[in-house]
Formats: sequence, C-alpha cells, structure tokens
Amino acid sequence: MFGSLCANGNLTSLALEFSPLVEQSAPNAVAFDAAGLTRLFGLPQDIAAAIARRAAELQFKANIALAANPDAALCAARGFAGTSIVPQGDEAKFLARLPLKLLAPSPELQDTLERWGIRRFQDLAALPELGIAERLGPEGLKLRRLARGEVERKLRPIDAPERFEETFESEYPVELLEPLLFVLARLLNGLTLRLATRALATDELRLRLALENRALHQRTLRLPVPSVDTKAFLKLLQLDLSAHPPPAPIVEVWLGMNPVKPRAAQTGLFIPAAPEPIELEITLARIRAIVGHDRAGWPEVLDTHRPDAFKMRARSAASPRPLTPGPWPLRLFRPPRPARVALVSGQPGFVAAEGIRGKVLDLAGPWRTSGDWWTADPWSRDEWDIALSDGALYRIYCEPRGWFVEGSYD
Repeated sequence: MFGSLCANGNLTSLALEFSPLVEQSAPNAVAFDAAGLTRLFGLPQDIAAAIARRAAELQFKANIALAANPDAALCAARGFAGTSIVPQGDEAKFLARLPLKLLAPSPELQDTLERWGIRRFQDLAALPELGIAERLGPEGLKLRRLARGEVERKLRPIDAPERFEETFESEYPVELLEPLLFVLARLLNGLTLRLATRALATDELRLRLALENRALHQRTLRLPVPSVDTKAFLKLLQLDLSAHPPPAPIVEVWLGMNPVKPRAAQTGLFIPAAPEPIELEITLARIRAIVGHDRAGWPEVLDTHRPDAFKMRARSAASPRPLTPGPWPLRLFRPPRPARVALVSGQPGFVAAEGIRGKVLDLAGPWRTSGDWWTADPWSRDEWDIALSDGALYRIYCEPRGWFVEGSYD
C-alpha cells in the first residue's frame, strides 16, 4: 500500500513522520510507502485519518490518497480533494473521471488526444493496447497504464534526515508555561511518531528557546532508558521548566531528540515487576523540584579520607550503583547528635545526648584523622566506638566544635 500527499508546503517532513521511504514526485506532491502503518493505525481509513490530523496540526490543507501503487495514489491525491482510498483492483473505475492533463503528456501527444476527443482517464483507458502502441508509441502505452492504475514500480526515496528536530516560531512572545507546553506537546508528537515509524527511540531531549531579549535558554534532559513515551517527555519538560524557567518571553522553540535503538528487556515470571524507568525518572524530577536538584539521586563516595564525604549524583534511574554494607552496619544520625562527654583518664567515661544516656562499659579508640588543611575548610577529629550501660553500641567523635554521637551499630 502506498500513500500520496498533494498540497503547498513542506510535505516531505510530514510524510517522513509516517514512513522512511518518501519520494518527491512533484514540487507539490509526494508519495510514500504506507505498508507498515497498518500495525500502528489499523485500516487504510484510520491511516488516512491519522495523516489528516497531523496535517491539520501543521496547518497543511493537503489532499491524501492511499492506493496499491504509488502512481494511482498520486493521481487520486492530485485529482480529488480531501481523503481518497483507491480500492485495489478497481483503480481504473475510481480514476475514470479525472482529467487527462494530470498525467502530464507531451504537448504533441496532448494535441493528438485532444483531436481524438480523449480528455479523461476513462477515455484513454478504453482504447485498445495494440492500437495505442501503433499510433502513440511507448509514451501512449505508459499513459494508458497510468490511466488504468496498472503501473507497478518502486519508489525513488529521498535521503531521510539523520537529525530529529522540530522548530516552532510564535507570532507573539510566549510568557506562560501552559501555552509553551501546548507547543512542546505538538513538537513531541511529531518527533516521537517519526522515531516510532523507524523502530527507534530516544535517550535525550534537547530544548532550545529563543527569547525576546535575543538570549537563548537551553535545557538537556537525559533519560534513564530509551523511550518514545510522549506524555512522560512532556511531564519531564514541564518539571524542568518549572524549576528553571526562561528569564524572558519566548519567540522560538527548537526541540531535538537523539535517535537510538529501543531497549529490549525481558522480565522473569517470578520476579516482582519493577516500576518503569521513565516513570521513576518523573518521580525523581518531582522530588528534585521539592528538595533541590543536588539533593536527590544516588550517593557517590568522594575520593577523600574525610568521614561521611559523599555527594548526590543524578545517575540513571535504571542502573543505580549498589551500596555494599559492611559486617557491622552503622546507622548514622543526620545530623550528628551533640553530646556531653565526661572524661576518665583522658577517655570517655559517661555520654549523654538526645535519647542516649549511659556509662561507658567498653571502648575502642581513639582514631585520629584530619585533612584538607590546605583549604578553607579543614577538618580533624578523634573517634571512639563505645558500649554503653544501656546495652547499645555507638560511635562518638570529638572535633573543635565539641562532642557528637555519629551513629549506632546494629
């Protein structure tokens, strides 16, 4: 099955959203292979309706035709307004009333056919093939086959663009987030549809906003796994723009996607279903909007001897780095609890803190550590592991600010 579009405008980009095989048949007409669209949309009527909706979104007033061969689809799109479905096997009957000039015969052949009174497809299709060959030659035979819808040929596809990008230029500056999201939804629909028709997905969204003050506001969202979930993309962009709004009204929107192969995942029958990575990414984005971008993600231990030195890294939600617990899990208090410590012979003998109070029955330490003395934030501390009379094990430390209980051992 082949489709054809006929209108004024950039029909090539519209056709490429539905098929990777597109032929520029004329300045105002394109043909494309629609064979694989039945799995996405269903019947030919549904395919034509989907193309018509997308054309309306792009403000194209296009004629759409579907047929068993590209030339029949082209003739129907150029001859009939709106949407046409050419029935297979009845192409000649369907195209019968079209004017012969749609076949673009040579001027000499056009004059000859005019003198014969041949002005429509049905007139030329009714002539005998042998007589056409004797009197009009190869061109006449070709036109007769076109009029009968019998030409079978392959498309001469143009090179598909390697970049997946969409641009929208607004007539009036956009100041609010809601109308901007409406524009982004339209761009996302077109890009994800183009990716899906090529069996591709994306792992990165690139947004560039041209502002009224001639500045650029750029944002890049890296996804945990390749996806074509338009609703999830729109929600991620909404959360990101809410956290990082553009400083001026927007006059132009550019959106690009990085095309990659989709992820192939196989789940076990007896393994509990995990949340979708893209949904988990949305949840993380919501958390970052509340607590701050640098306070949500995965902890990464820093390359230093400083105790409890780590930072939060926004790693992929699909592959967090596992934390390997030690033989004695230490449950840290955040923040550490200030303590009052009584020393006996230079060592802790009694400890009192919030929820903690007791005599030190046994201890190990001190372990003295220090570092970063060459920076503006040096540190030094003495640590002890202690067993209190309340039956619990704790880690305490002393630093220039005083004594603190760092955590308890399980």
